[in-house]
Order: sequence, then structure tokens, then C-alpha cells
Amino acid sequence: MTKTNNPLNIIFATAECYPAAKVGGLADVVGALPKYLNMKGHFVTVVMPKYDLPWINKQTPKTLKKGSFQILNNQYKYEIQVVDKNILGFELIFINIPKLFYRKGVYADNKSQYFADEPERYTSFAKVFLSWILNAKKKPDVIHCHDHHTALIPFMMTKCYDYKSLETIPTVLTIHNEKYRGRFTWQKNYLIPEYSIKDRGLLDWDNMIDPLACGIKCCWQMTTVSPSYMIELLESDGDLKPLFQQEKGKARGLINGIDNDYWNPAMDTMIDANLKKSTRKFKLENKKFLCKKFNLNNKWPIFSFIGRLAFEKGADLIPDTLRKLLKKNQQISIIILGTGMASLEKELAILGKQHTKKLSINIMYDEALAHQIYAGSDFLLMPSRVEPCGLNQMYALRYGTIPIVRSTGGLKDTVRDIKYKNGNGIRFELAESNYIVKAIQRGIRLYENQEKFNQVISNAFNADFSWNASADNYLELYYELVNKN
Repeated sequence: MTKTNNPLNIIFATAECYPAAKVGGLADVVGALPKYLNMKGHFVTVVMPKYDLPWINKQTPKTLKKGSFQILNNQYKYEIQVVDKNILGFELIFINIPKLFYRKGVYADNKSQYFADEPERYTSFAKVFLSWILNAKKKPDVIHCHDHHTALIPFMMTKCYDYKSLETIPTVLTIHNEKYRGRFTWQKNYLIPEYSIKDRGLLDWDNMIDPLACGIKCCWQMTTVSPSYMIELLESDGDLKPLFQQEKGKARGLINGIDNDYWNPAMDTMIDANLKKSTRKFKLENKKFLCKKFNLNNKWPIFSFIGRLAFEKGADLIPDTLRKLLKKNQQISIIILGTGMASLEKELAILGKQHTKKLSINIMYDEALAHQIYAGSDFLLMPSRVEPCGLNQMYALRYGTIPIVRSTGGLKDTVRDIKYKNGNGIRFELAESNYIVKAIQRGIRLYENQEKFNQVISNAFNADFSWNASADNYLELYYELVNKN
């Protein structure tokens, strides 16, 4: 067998890609990894649905193909459109199916109501995507699918008659979050292109069509976004545990990276003061700016939370944590930035109004403000119940902010507790408010010992989680599959 290390033609299939459409970390990964792979001499194309969103609407893509398809008696028109690759550093292709995707949200409307036609949307995306690949003069070396939205693609390529000629193209399925599986009833089996009845079991999990489970069974290689998350899935009590155990021979955990060009304290235009020679001066100036903006005491340590106010992020534990800290009359400032559960937003807003000198509650998502909070905070809180990889802790480290994290998933792989040599953060074991309070108190004691505090900040700045190393790990995997083929 002849092995190749020639440049690869790789296609990513995804529901999100920053800056076109972002809901979570999936968008950050798909918006950065292709750029780094291209810089290493490869050619990556990202294919995603076209939504009615601001960045997308500013583009003037070129139409490559027009067509239509039917679901039962309904006709759907589509276009395949390409954006100039110089804009993002990689080629971005929209599959524009207006009736199914051109909406002012990725998964839900502006009232947070999830779209009810998810099965129709993602099966249609997969079929148009594969029809485009089928007719392409040059076939990709690898198709890389992301999460359940595109997880039926490996099944369709290997088992559906229309696309079986593509079965020799290696497929990778990356699981960014196993909790979302895209399950739907067998009554909608008509959405799947024709296949042999003997392959029905590949689609099924617990008497439902389960795209994620199907993708795990049918892909050539399964990856998760951190080694620890892969271990957790193999050892978890979830109902997919036997499947992960069965398929562990093709499973690999690869840590995500961050885009060091975008997250660059020396060049970031969204923060008040850029990093020059002195990391200490950088932190102090940005902290002063934050304290002035939110009317906080700049002599006290700032603990911040940035992210979705969701159960899996442990955000529901924050109000009780705040009450316990306020009761102890700790001299600290806390900044919250995020949106999510309506009841939690309301509870936090009330606490913020009651304690204006210590709390700044910002129920919104603001990218520029997030950058300023990373730059000006002393600590970043991540009390996550589930964190397959986590990127916020990497952003924090990049800006010299010390992460306080629960020991789970990628947080375990990237944050080293300060009790060890070269520690860059604080870890705690259980997602309970008492554990978060104790971890914050460790942070307060660290802050009071300025010599050690500054050493930990130095360790944070020295951590390197750029996509450069992670891209090499993915390339190694792609070449293994291509050479196996």
C-alpha cells in the first residue's frame, strides 16, 4: 500500500460556523480549525445551511447550483452558494433551502422556541449536500461531520442506494455534545433515502431513529473534543454507553484549540488596553476599565461568569453561591454575562439590583464585552456539569485570567490546579454551590498572596492551546484514514 502525505481536500459538514452562525463552541471550532489546516497546505471547505442572520446577509455569495426536491407532496427549492475563501481563510458554502433554514435563528426563534421540523431540516441538508458531492468533479479525501445535525451522512453514504458510490470516502464524526442526538420517530422514516431493510438497525436506538447513534455506528472514525470527555462517555451511565464501548476501537479524544489570531491580547481591538511588555500592567489597566464601567471596587478580586445560563453549565448554582458569599461579606466583585433560562435571568437580575456594589449582572451576549471581561477579570468561573471541551477557560488563560472550574471533560485536560507545580487554575469536584464557594475562597486566598497570584497569572499566559497543535492531531487522523483507504 502506498502511503500519501499529499495535501488533502477536506469537507466539513456543520450546522454552525463562526462568524456566520454561532450558538455554542461548535461554531468556534468549525470557524477556526479549517483556517489552520489551510495554513498547513490543505484545502478545507465548510458546508452549512444558510440562515437569515446578519453576517450571512452581508455576503454576496456566488451561486454554484440550483435545484429542488420533494418531501411528500411539498416542493422545496435550494441553491448551493459559495463565499469568497479570502474572507475567512477557507471556502464557505451555503446550502440555501429557504423554506427550512432561512430563519432568524439556528435552532430556535427569537422567543427561544425550538423549530419543530428538525428532522426535515437536517435530512434535507444531508441529501442536498451528498447530491452536490456526487456531482463534483473532484471528490473530497475526507468528509468531517459535526454533531447530530450531520450525523446521518455516513449512513447515507454507505447504505442509501442514491449515494453508495461515495462509500469509499472516509468519514469522521466529531461529538461536541452527546446530550443532543436529534432523535425522531420511525413514522418519519420516509425522510431517509431508500436503503435495504437489513440496515434498519443502524438507524435505530431505543425504537427511535437516532442520528447521533447512527453516525457513531457508521462513521469511519469518531472523535470527541477532549480526551477526558471520551473517557467520560465510555464510562458514563448514559444509555449510549454500550454503543461507545462497542465502537471504542475507532474512538479518539482530540482537544480543541482556540484561534490565537482572534484571541490575541496584544492586538485585540475590543479591549481597553493591549498587552505590551508588562502582563501586570495589562491586567491592571483592563481591570480598572471594568471597575469603572460597572462601578466596582478595583482593590477587590473580580470573579466572572461568561456563557449560557443553562443547567449543563452549572449556571443554576450561581444564585445560591452568590447568596452564600454575600452572607460571608466577602470583599469580592462578581460579573455575570450571559442569557438562558428565563427564571434564572430574573433571579440574577434581582440579586444584581440588591447588591450593586458587588455584583454586575448583564443579561445579554456581547462579544466585545466578553473580551473585556476576559482581559480585566482576575478569575473566571466555570461550574459546568458537562463540558466536553470548553473554550472559555482557554480564552481566560490567553488573557491571564485564572479559571475556577469543575473537574469534568476538557476542563480537566486544560486546567492544572494551583496545588501542583505550574498550576494555572483552581479545580473542584462536585457541581454544588458549597464546592464553588470553597473554590472561590481558595481564589481569594491566592489573590491575597500577590507573589503566588502573579506566578499563577504567568503560568496562565504561558499555556498554549492554539489550533496549531490540534490541527496536527486532526491531520494525523485524516492521513491514517486516507492511507487505510
